Amino acid sequence: MDGSILVVLGLALLVIIILAKTAVVVPQQSAYIVERLGRYSGTLSAGFHILVPFMDVIRYKHSLKESAIDIPEQVCITRDNVQVAVDGVLYLKVLNAERASYGISDFVYAIVQLAQTALRSEVGKIELDRTFEERTHINTQVVTELDKASEPWGVKVLRYEIKNITPPKDVLAAMEKQMRAEREKRAVILTSEGVRDAAINTAEGEKQQVIKASEANKQQRINEAEGQGAAILTVATATAEGIRRVAESIQAQGGYEAVQLRVAEQYITQFGNLAKSGNTMILPANLADVGSMIAAAMQVIKQGEKR
Repeated sequence: MDGSILVVLGLALLVIIILAKTAVVVPQQSAYIVERLGRYSGTLSAGFHILVPFMDVIRYKHSLKESAIDIPEQVCITRDNVQVAVDGVLYLKVLNAERASYGISDFVYAIVQLAQTALRSEVGKIELDRTFEERTHINTQVVTELDKASEPWGVKVLRYEIKNITPPKDVLAAMEKQMRAEREKRAVILTSEGVRDAAINTAEGEKQQVIKASEANKQQRINEAEGQGAAILTVATATAEGIRRVAESIQAQGGYEAVQLRVAEQYITQFGNLAKSGNTMILPANLADVGSMIAAAMQVIKQGEKR
């Protein structure tokens, strides 16, 4: 009885061990390659699976997640024969676990070697000064070349990114001197352009000032001429009006006698002024005959009225 119990216990233990060896749980985003008697049997996806005891074996395990692989730093020679140290990061993903297992022995190692080779080739096509601005182009070309080579392996190369491009120290020093010279050149050019623009603006301002001054002077002369013309016209009008009124007054009763009196007053006043202005003067022969002088003046007035 005890022997049969031990046999049962032994069989139960054996079944548990077999189940532990044949029951497989595949994690999410993973793929297991199963071989049966040394040959490919199938690919296990995420979930619980039972293998055939003593016949099925899990040979390869692959992660289907995107992986980042560091590409070691290497020396590349540019088109103008300058050595630069370049490193980068490669991103890839397993699409077909079967081909990744049997298409190549180590697809990661192979892709790293291809990435370094393709990078050296692309850097060698461009000059040193363009390597920094052509990073995107280099990354794209490396991904294109790697994607072609890795397709039979069931691996998809997603992208490649250059991390650092390090020229030699003497080249860096020369680049710094060149950059400093370019900045000084731009500063001199900007300064000269500023001086030129300032001179142009000053000349333009002086020109506008002269034009405005000449226009103001012109307008001033026009205004003065118009003012003088208006003044002359006003004086002439006033004079004509005065003469007209004098003529009307002469024609009125007693006007003629008033004119005689006015002429006599003016004659005597002006003659007195003449005597005050100098020590020597020439006197007419008929100086005492004031009546004849007034008669002569009145004769002139009459002739003017007849005209």
